Amino acid sequence: MCRLAGTDSAGRRALNKKPTRRKFVKTVAAAVSLPHVVPASVLAGSGTVPPSDRIVMAAIGSGGKGQHNTNAFMRDSSVQLVAVCDVDQNHLKTGVDAVNQHYGNQDCLAYTDLREIICRDDIDAVHVSTPDHWHAAASVRALDSGKDVYCEKPLANSFGESKAIREAAKRSGRILQCGSHERSNNNCRFAAELVRNGRLGEIHTVRINMPCEQEHHLQARGTKVRTEGEAIPEHLDWDLWLGPVPPTPYWSGGGHFWWRFILNHGGGEMTDRGAHIIDIAQLALGMDHSGPVEYAARGVQIEGSPYDAFWDYEFTNTYANGVKMIGSTQGPRGLRFEGTDGWLFVAIHGGAMTASRPELLPENVRQGKPVQVDQMIPDFETQLGRSPGHHRNFIESVKTRQAPMATAEIGHRTATICHLNNIAMRVGRPIRWDPETEALINDNEAARWLVPEMRSRWAV
Repeated sequence: MCRLAGTDSAGRRALNKKPTRRKFVKTVAAAVSLPHVVPASVLAGSGTVPPSDRIVMAAIGSGGKGQHNTNAFMRDSSVQLVAVCDVDQNHLKTGVDAVNQHYGNQDCLAYTDLREIICRDDIDAVHVSTPDHWHAAASVRALDSGKDVYCEKPLANSFGESKAIREAAKRSGRILQCGSHERSNNNCRFAAELVRNGRLGEIHTVRINMPCEQEHHLQARGTKVRTEGEAIPEHLDWDLWLGPVPPTPYWSGGGHFWWRFILNHGGGEMTDRGAHIIDIAQLALGMDHSGPVEYAARGVQIEGSPYDAFWDYEFTNTYANGVKMIGSTQGPRGLRFEGTDGWLFVAIHGGAMTASRPELLPENVRQGKPVQVDQMIPDFETQLGRSPGHHRNFIESVKTRQAPMATAEIGHRTATICHLNNIAMRVGRPIRWDPETEALINDNEAARWLVPEMRSRWAV
């Protein structure tokens, strides 16, 4: 039995007064053979969401992105946030206060250890908004406990962890939505339809632009010294923050936000924006269940810097059909599809589009404005649908049990490309990959980077 930290019996009674989707479904299933009258207020109360439609949810991670996701889900009346978990007491308080303020009560429960949320059988779903190195440990456990999961991108911080999430989603039968929200941008979906329906002719090249010119990039790149001997703040459980990765001394520049430039915790810009931009290339090329077969990549690690992520990267990824995905740090941020009949550029973020032939685009977006192409194009043989929004798409998938826009398989395949580019830069030469067997070809040196060292109690 799990101990529910910070929960007294009164708190549990207050929570349990509210019917939940899971409890409602169990009750109805047990009683279907009996004559039964269900009050109309239970099924469809005026102005309220019936318990059969309510999704009881918890937040795992309550930093900047965690708060963003919590707020996005709370805007949906069919979602009820009941718990927040974070290893930083300041983040935890902010998250709990936001939930209580939204619902006008004091019912939200606070946890430091995510396992105490995982073991609650009254929670239907969680969003995992932690640093990348925690994605797999949290998501696999949540899926195996029967919960649906919205997990931030990249799906995980290594190929092996990402694969573990995909396999957990398969064996559990639960819904997983990877937070690659550009896939729910309707302009990105329209661009993919243009490509798939041959409006650019035969695609031969996709150019990936991932510039590193923002202030946080420049600050990280210019950091040459790691402060030694810093005391761990009282409000932070540093050992739990590290979680699956090997222990390291606390350093404020290696924690919140800045973890993304330390390869033990994140993959630099390659996985940060790459998980968005490369994801749209995969969608447009129809490669959501596959990927390139050869990776040539080079980049720079700043000598002496505590941030070991790669900068000044260039990469060429080649698919089995000969299409090349060529990436660099040049701008503007986005991707350009090049075919025998023209080109199309899609900006990330926002989805503004420009094309070699303006007539390819609807009139209201021909000037490169991020106006959303919501309508379907009747003469497209291949249609990819439109999204109600990435968070809403997850909620609808939880209710209908239909696949979301960014399944575990999709998130895994995109993350794999990002990680293999980083591995090619680590070994300093091209690597070859079999997307069917998901294995490097005759390359033991590179293969050692596929699965990270993980502390046993958090291994997946």
